[in-house]
Amino acid sequence: MRSPACPDCTGSGRLDIRVSIFGRNVARRAGAAGLAAAVGCAVAAAVIGQGAAVASPVASTVSSAGTVGAAAQATQFWSGTDSNYIKIPGPAPFREPAIGGSYGGYVGMIGNWSSWQKCGTKYVWSVNNSNDARTNFVTYHKGIGVADYWFMGGPGVDPHYNGTTAEATAWGAAQAARVLSDISTQSPKPNYPVVFMDVELPGDAPSYTPAPDNGWNSVYTSACSGKVRINGVPASLDRADFNGFADYLTSHSSYKAGVYSAPGIWQSIFGTGSPSVITNTYEWTYTGDTSSLAHHPSSWCLSGTKTCADFFGGITTGSKYALMWQWTGGGGTYNGYGDLDQIDGSRTP
Repeated sequence: MRSPACPDCTGSGRLDIRVSIFGRNVARRAGAAGLAAAVGCAVAAAVIGQGAAVASPVASTVSSAGTVGAAAQATQFWSGTDSNYIKIPGPAPFREPAIGGSYGGYVGMIGNWSSWQKCGTKYVWSVNNSNDARTNFVTYHKGIGVADYWFMGGPGVDPHYNGTTAEATAWGAAQAARVLSDISTQSPKPNYPVVFMDVELPGDAPSYTPAPDNGWNSVYTSACSGKVRINGVPASLDRADFNGFADYLTSHSSYKAGVYSAPGIWQSIFGTGSPSVITNTYEWTYTGDTSSLAHHPSSWCLSGTKTCADFFGGITTGSKYALMWQWTGGGGTYNGYGDLDQIDGSRTP
């Protein structure tokens, strides 16, 4: 965890708070298999022009509405940020910090399971960054606008845990219901049609969660106790929780279900069997990430290197469900600015 960087207090009364994306710190300490793995790929030099999107070497086609045209076969990549406040260069149309190009989107934490259960004190939302991303999308037809993610609790922090898949499913659905309730009061609403579950192992992050594993791998005496009652949670229960959220979200709204995680973290929670396979769920990954800004993303790889995004649960970079890559920032890859993301705009559902 790092102290707040450039906190942004607005007239709304919300405070932007610097937060690491927790999972990578735990993964490095635990040496989780697969987190450092990255597939080699041929990469052309990135082209980052003044006021232009960060694009792949393939030509991109975008409609006047700021979304990818139905007939477009090319790929449009945007650069964005998430979570903590970062000063976005202006005036409008705004530019991506640190690396240049158009500012292509913002993803913020709409809520945190532990805050909902009244034992966490923080969530991370930048009013300024979300406003800048929305302005670029609505006024200048650049990027994907604003998206939400929910800091997800596993079965082990369910106040009604009883070891059944039915209860784990209900716990996931209850979290999705809370998200939709929060979105109903969110103004303006997110532009992006995917809501992401943040599925990770946060480690020592007591102001965000009392449970070092968010209840994915241990059962606690109560949601807020931080005291383990049972070591181990079956992967089938973890998946029932996940499915409960996704099914409730999609059956009670027009939003699509997505997940933020990484290969090693995903495997440590869901294993390698059928509960780990999510070939029809939208993904946002953070491996292979880097603390260096010397090489900018070109498509799903860092230009001039063999470091590429690594998705999970059966999804590859070629899948239509591979949406975003947090390629640098936060935690063990903090770069001096904050979290920077590569977003495939042509795959927006």
